[in-house]
Amino acid sequence: MKMFGMDDAVAAGATLIDTVVKRVWPDATELEKIKLEQMSQALQAEWTNQLAQIEVNKVEAASSSLWVSGWRPFVGWVCGAALAYAALIEPIARFVAMVAFSYPGAFPVINTELTLQVLLGLLGLGWMRSSEKKAGVAGK
Repeated sequence: MKMFGMDDAVAAGATLIDTVVKRVWPDATELEKIKLEQMSQALQAEWTNQLAQIEVNKVEAASSSLWVSGWRPFVGWVCGAALAYAALIEPIARFVAMVAFSYPGAFPVINTELTLQVLLGLLGLGWMRSSEKKAGVAGK
């Protein structure tokens, strides 16, 4: 029996209270499921991005253009040139300029800390790759 729509009001109030309670105090199992789904989606997105980057790297490595596939040699040459300048060219040029021309000024100094870190890192990776090829495990 309907009492002036009171049963509808009570049902609506109960639904409202149920909704508020579920939002304020969600079920722990349901909350964990939501977190797990969000983590799964984030991992899938990261996986997709990594696969796309691998494909880009393959295309770039296959290019014959020095500007696309030649960044490693470029970095090696820049680091090698900086090391050659700091260890050979600058000291010899400074000596010749001071002795032959009485040049009192200073020559530009290259901070070799960063360039040596990069150069030694590249040399180490190159050595590791060479030893992998020698052992026959490269690309496996």
